[in-house]
Amino acid sequence: MLTSAVLLTLLAAEVPMPPPPAGMQEVAQASPPDAGAAATVELPSAALDGEEDDVESELDAMKALEDEAIERAPAAGGATQVRATVQQLGAGTLLRDRLDLALEQAEWSGAELPFELGVVGDVSTFDVSLVRDRYDIPVEMHPLVAQYIHFFQGGGRRWFRRWMSRSHRYIPLMQPILESKGLPRDTVYLAMIESGFNTQAKSWAKAVGPWQFIPGTAKMFNLKEDFWVDERRDPIKATRAAADYLSLLHSTLGHWYLAWAGYNTGGGRVRRMIEASGSRDFWELSEMKRGFAKETKHYVPKLIACALVARHPEAFGFSPDEFDPEGPFEFDEVTLSDSVDLEVLATSAGTSIDAIRELNPELKRWCTPPATPEHPYVLRLPRNSRATFEANFSKYAPGERLNFKIHRVEKGDTLSKIALKHHSAQEAILRMNGLTSARALRLGTDLVVPVPSAAALKAGKLDTALERQVVRARRSGLSAARPQDEIPAGTQDGSGKTMASGTVTLATVDGKTRVTYGVARGDSLWTIARRFDVRVAELKAWNEVLSGNRLKVGLALVVWPGPRAELTTPTAAPPSTPTAPATSHAEARPGAAKGTRHTVASGDSLWSIAQQYGASVNDLKSWNNLASNKLKRGQVLLVGAP
Repeated sequence: MLTSAVLLTLLAAEVPMPPPPAGMQEVAQASPPDAGAAATVELPSAALDGEEDDVESELDAMKALEDEAIERAPAAGGATQVRATVQQLGAGTLLRDRLDLALEQAEWSGAELPFELGVVGDVSTFDVSLVRDRYDIPVEMHPLVAQYIHFFQGGGRRWFRRWMSRSHRYIPLMQPILESKGLPRDTVYLAMIESGFNTQAKSWAKAVGPWQFIPGTAKMFNLKEDFWVDERRDPIKATRAAADYLSLLHSTLGHWYLAWAGYNTGGGRVRRMIEASGSRDFWELSEMKRGFAKETKHYVPKLIACALVARHPEAFGFSPDEFDPEGPFEFDEVTLSDSVDLEVLATSAGTSIDAIRELNPELKRWCTPPATPEHPYVLRLPRNSRATFEANFSKYAPGERLNFKIHRVEKGDTLSKIALKHHSAQEAILRMNGLTSARALRLGTDLVVPVPSAAALKAGKLDTALERQVVRARRSGLSAARPQDEIPAGTQDGSGKTMASGTVTLATVDGKTRVTYGVARGDSLWTIARRFDVRVAELKAWNEVLSGNRLKVGLALVVWPGPRAELTTPTAAPPSTPTAPATSHAEARPGAAKGTRHTVASGDSLWSIAQQYGASVNDLKSWNNLASNKLKRGQVLLVGAP
């Protein structure tokens, strides 16, 4: 319904009144001489001087009428509803006379009355005709629409709040694009149910961005996805592509409901259903056996429900203080002729890296893509920061901006090897590529490797830009991995998962196979559990020496393997670059005379020494009177019985 705010607007607004239409001459003659200011009728002096209580009681009556109307489903909208509300005030009352006159003037002038949908008490009986003409997409009620409204009000409320908060940023950006492409402006609510206007959204089906494009469809509509950028995340480029796709679906399928369904499930599937049924009615097609999947059946009702609640949140039980509206998506643009670190760009513009990334969500790295003066990269900056940027950016020498190489990961690569090869730093490589760990590298993937400038390299030191990369990485919690924690690329099992590669000793205990496993460099509890077909929790239960998830090379673990365990020791790939062996002064080999001694070298453990000399860890501890497994470099151990 229309609230008291609308009625008060009628009383307060000065609506210029054009010449009265034919048939209204008598009414015009009855209007005040100053027709241009007649939206407000002067009260008699008695009312102004001594009848304030009566005026207040009339306003109270109007408020009571509004409250009564809220309790029932509204039956009319627009001026008709206002007229019906006014008539209930009773003939001859001063307030009714004033409202009647103001309403007539508004209708003559063609002015659009402010609209406010009253609280919808019972969604299942909501008369959608009250608001249908306020949308440029087809809006109708259906039991599933009501269910989704209830969902947004209840279980999905916290999500809907986020969507609404983001909508203030992206709807004003997207609607003009949709309109320029010939689409209804309210098509924007498709992006709302797809992603909640989240530019970083990614689905299980590898759909990405606010309009959730899968790779094949993105390529079809010229959205670039490569090592540097993913334009599916860009709210402007993706909206243009979505508009083209939806236009094609609508022209092919003939109705917006079917176009939306096609966006969800594929236009070909919808077309085949139309041909099989002879119907273009979405609701009929939804009832077909072996027709739409459940997700597609619910897609259109969900979009309608979203549009209803988003446009009239208070009517559906949301208060304004539940939302935290985001600011508009406004920006300046600059062109770059080279790849530049985002920190340099942010500092030059007097803003933050987060602000740069938010305006340029297509960027996949911590730098902009390679560019040339002939093919520059267009970067967005916060509004009104272009002049500041140009003044500051010119102060950076090219060597201070970014120097990098692209490294394709090969078999045996580790991050420390890559950093050493290119005179770079592990932390800088992690940060530049958005990695959080160096424990495993995937074969064939490309890495951006920040490198020193030619001058710095000649001087044998890191340059300023690379040093900044390292400092920023460490500040964000990234650190260089220890060599024993790295997993060389390519040391994986047949399914592509990293495989534990330590030594295996088998024994039979009570008719069951027991494995004594020696932890190798790069192992983790997960890789060990996967190799022996057991759970991590079981490994911890069988081995009291485990505290947390950290492992030490050479640690001996007891494992009771599962039926699909891999009990043979895999052959490790030879390292791509020879490494110097650890210094070890062994005086004997397996089978040597008893009483032989071993000098502990870096990386040695009781397990590795025991394996080398054919002894057990308990034997070594007994022969050497050791109370724990801790060893010191240079310590001399008996490795045979005294």
